[in-house]
Amino acid sequence: MRIIARFCSFLFLVAFLLTAQSVFAQDPLKAAPKAFKEKLDNAQVNVLEYSSKPGEKEAMHSHPDILIYVIHGGKLKSTNADGQSQVIEYKTGDVVWRPAMSHSIENVGTTELKALLVEVKK
Repeated sequence: MRIIARFCSFLFLVAFLLTAQSVFAQDPLKAAPKAFKEKLDNAQVNVLEYSSKPGEKEAMHSHPDILIYVIHGGKLKSTNADGQSQVIEYKTGDVVWRPAMSHSIENVGTTELKALLVEVKK
């Protein structure tokens, strides 16, 4: 009986953590409406225009698998939901594929970064 009770407690904890992460990692349009603008939303993709000036920060949000086309390069600090961060330098014209993620963003560069994001729906 103890094993079943522990297993049920473990399942409850996992469910709680998954729910908490989804609460903190929300839609980029809701988390950062000044930075993200929806350009197209259909059954296959959601296309977002992204713009961030030096020093601007976007709250924790999530993306499904995503293709990024960089219109104007810059430098971003991306912090994952687990607290790990990395600084990424994007160059104008870069095309980047990223798997699904939850993160917050800060423009740590000296230029306004602009990009087109194509979120793939499954």
